[in-house]
Amino acid sequence: MTTYRARPVPSILRGALLAAALALTAAVAAAASQAASPTAPSTASQAVSPDAVATPPKVLRYAFRVAETGFDPAKITDLYSRMITPHIFEGLYTYDQLARPAQLKPLTAAALPESSDDYRVWTVRLRPGIYFADDPAFKGKRRELVAEDYVYSIKRFADPAVASPTWSEIEELELIGLNEYRDRIRKAGKPFDYDTPIEGLRAVDRYTLQFKSHATRPRLMEVFAQGDLYGAVAREVIEAYPGDSMAHPVGTGPFVLKHWRRSSQMVLERNPGYRERYYDQEVHPADDDVEGQALMARFKGRRLPMIDRVEVNIIEENQPRWLSFLNGEYDFIERTPEDFMTQATPNGKIAPNLEKQGKHAYRTVASDVLFTVFNMEDAVVGGYTPDRIALRRAIALAIDVDRELRLVRRGQAVRAQSLYMPGTTGYDPAFRSEMGDFDPARARALLDLYGYVDKDGDGWRDLPDGRPLVLESLTTPELFQRQIDEIVQKNLAAIGVRIVFKPAKWPENLKALRAGKYQIWSLATSASKPDGQDSLSRMYSGQIGAQNYARFRLAAVDKLYDEASHLPDGPERLKIFDETKRYATAYMPYKYRGHRFITDIAQPQLIGYRRPQFWQNWWEYVDIDADAAAKYRH
Repeated sequence: MTTYRARPVPSILRGALLAAALALTAAVAAAASQAASPTAPSTASQAVSPDAVATPPKVLRYAFRVAETGFDPAKITDLYSRMITPHIFEGLYTYDQLARPAQLKPLTAAALPESSDDYRVWTVRLRPGIYFADDPAFKGKRRELVAEDYVYSIKRFADPAVASPTWSEIEELELIGLNEYRDRIRKAGKPFDYDTPIEGLRAVDRYTLQFKSHATRPRLMEVFAQGDLYGAVAREVIEAYPGDSMAHPVGTGPFVLKHWRRSSQMVLERNPGYRERYYDQEVHPADDDVEGQALMARFKGRRLPMIDRVEVNIIEENQPRWLSFLNGEYDFIERTPEDFMTQATPNGKIAPNLEKQGKHAYRTVASDVLFTVFNMEDAVVGGYTPDRIALRRAIALAIDVDRELRLVRRGQAVRAQSLYMPGTTGYDPAFRSEMGDFDPARARALLDLYGYVDKDGDGWRDLPDGRPLVLESLTTPELFQRQIDEIVQKNLAAIGVRIVFKPAKWPENLKALRAGKYQIWSLATSASKPDGQDSLSRMYSGQIGAQNYARFRLAAVDKLYDEASHLPDGPERLKIFDETKRYATAYMPYKYRGHRFITDIAQPQLIGYRRPQFWQNWWEYVDIDADAAAKYRH
C-alpha cells in the first residue's frame, strides 16, 4: 500500500485567502467603529478602499530532486546547494543571462577586470553603494560591501579550520603568499590570522581589489565569476555564528534565506535593501536571438528581482515530483523526470494536453556528464597495475549505457566519449573512444587474460589471488536510480562479476566520496564555467579530496594539467586536452556515460525563464503573472 501525504493548500492560494480574511476583518471592524461613532461615514463602501488590500506576493515554487547540504560558499560543492547560494551571495562577475555563447559581465565589480600583459596581475574595482542584507551581526548598522570582504571571503578557502572542499581551486591560482601562509600555519599548528597581509590578495583601497599570481593565469576571473562559491561573505556574520555558517547565509544578493528545514524545504524572500538593478541593463542577447530579444523587450525597464518569494522543496522520487507539478502545486519543474518524458514531450515537443494548459517546455543540451567513478585507492578496483586497469576497463565495457539512456532516461541523453562536457573547451562531438563502447566479449577476454576467473566453481569470477570478487557501489534509494542499478547488475552478472549496492542519501554518499571511503559510485556533474579545465581537474592529483573524485594520481597528467593552466586558449591548449582524453580512456578512473538533454517545464504564470548555461542565478530574471496563475489554479 502506498501512503500519500495530504496535499496542502498552495501557498499563493493561502495568501489570497488570508488577504481576503484580513480585508473582511477590517471591514467588520470599520463597520463596528461607524456604529459607535456619530461622526463616522455612514456608507459601508467607504470603510475599506480596494487599494488597502495588499497585493499577494509573487511566489515561485518548485522542487529539487536532491537535497542540499548547506549555504556556506566555502563549504559546499554539490549542485543543489549551489543553486541556492548565488541568489544570496554575489561574486565580482557573473554571466549575461541572455547572451549565447556565455559572456562575462560585472556584477559587484564596476567594470571588466584590468590585467597585466602576462596575466599575472589582475585589478578589479567594485561598485560603491552595494550593501549586505540586514542581520543582527551588524548591530543595526547598514553594512557596505568593500574590497576587504572579498579578501576575507577568499582567505576562508585557505583556512584549514574551514576545511573547504574547493580550496584546491584557489590553491592552483598560486596567489602570491596565500599558499605559503597556509602551509606555514598548518605546520606550526596555529590558527589562520585573517589580518595577515597576503601580497597576492589585497584590498588596494576601499573599492579596489588586486590579485597577483606567481604564474600566468589567463582565465583567473572565470574562477571568481562563480558567485555560488566566491560570493562575498561578511566577517561579522561568520564570527557571529561560530560553527553554524551553513545555516546563516548573509550576502548582497537579491534574496535572503527566511526558512530552512534541512533536506525538506528552503524559503527565500526578496532582499528589501537590494540595490537598483534593471533588466535591460543586465542582459544583452545577440541581434539574431529571437527569444532573447523578445525577453529583453518584454521586461525592459523592470527592476530586479521581479518576484517576492521562492519556495523550494525536496522531492527525491520522480513520480510525486511530477504529479505535484501537474496538480499545480509548483510553477516549474526543473529537469523533467526522464521516466515521464514520453508523457511530457512526445516526439520532442510538449504534449498537446499540457500545451492547452498554457505550459511551456524548454529543452537544452546540458553542459554536464554522467559518469561512474572508481576509487583509485581501493584495494580491489584501484591501482595502476595492468590487472587493475583491466578490471576497470572490463567493467566499463560491460555496462550497456545505451540501454540506460534509452529505457531509463527515455532517450534524454547522448553517449559520452570523453571527460569534456558540451559547450566547454576540449569537447569535440566527433571524438570517439573505448569510453563509449559496449563490448561484453572484450570485457570477458580482459578478465580471463588477467586472472579474474571462477576458481571455486560457484559461477562467479574471483580475484587473481583466489579471493571472491564482489564489487560495492554507493547508490541512492529512489526508484529511478534503482532502475539504473538493475541494468548495471545484470550487465556485470553477464560477465560473471557480482556487485552489491549500498543505498544512502546523496549528501551522505558525497561525504564518503570526498573522504575516499567508497569503491564505486555513479553520479553526474555540471560545468560551472566555459573552460574545460574543470573537467580535467577530476584527473589532477592536486584536486584529490575535491574535484578529483577518483583520487587519480599520474605525473604525466599532472604535467599536462599544469601546462593547460598557463596557456591562453588556442590550438596548443586543445592538443593538450586531446591527449588527456587518451589517458582517461587508457586508465579508466571514470567511465563517462552520457550528456543529458534537460527539459524544464513551466506553468503559464512563470514568464521570462531561460535555462542558464554555466551559472545558477536566474530567479531575479523571471516574473509570476498573477492573472495567469489565478486562471490556472481556479
